[in-house]
Amino acid sequence: MVIAIDGPAASGKGTLARRLAAHFGHAHLDTGLLYRAVARDLIDRGESLSDAAAAAAAAAALDVGRLSDARLREHRIGEAASVVSAFAPVRDALLAFQRRFAAQPSGAVLDGRDIGTVVCPDAVIKLYVTASPEERAARRHREASLAGEDADYRTVLDDIRRRDERDESRASAPLRIAPDAVVLDTTGLSPDQVFARALELVCAARGAGQGATERLL
Repeated sequence: MVIAIDGPAASGKGTLARRLAAHFGHAHLDTGLLYRAVARDLIDRGESLSDAAAAAAAAAALDVGRLSDARLREHRIGEAASVVSAFAPVRDALLAFQRRFAAQPSGAVLDGRDIGTVVCPDAVIKLYVTASPEERAARRHREASLAGEDADYRTVLDDIRRRDERDESRASAPLRIAPDAVVLDTTGLSPDQVFARALELVCAARGAGQGATERLL
């Protein structure tokens, strides 16, 4: 079983994906880390984030064993990832890995921007997790404050809106709601409330899928 979770930055999709994966005993992949890793490698090599060829080469040579690097969670790396993820050759280079990950017999949960629309379009369970820009900015601002970073809420909100614009307007695999995805708005909800609602949706979809299989037997 594949659970595909998409949504904009700071919507809560990553936290939800990890909890669902743990609950069902599935492997989890935060696909955003792949693009963050590409951006990190470009920065470390002193190459321009706007160099599509260099970004594609970095994606092709990506060491997935380094996805636990704490630097990938830094704000500047996230912003850089939003830039390189717009390049079609970069997305193409990472697509095969994501699909292999999703094909694990034990099941997988993937979260990102194009899981339900491009990576796993045939996934039975698709969730689109979102929240208002103000809510998402508030979350990012709290995270930064707890980490001891000097962050201004208005600046964070502007960053969120710019990132949404980049993700939604890029030519390659833009952020979209899959036609068969269920939208889960997390505005004003606690992580526990989001998980409970998502669990209901996933269990309902699993039951429907099993019923369809039984009718075919």
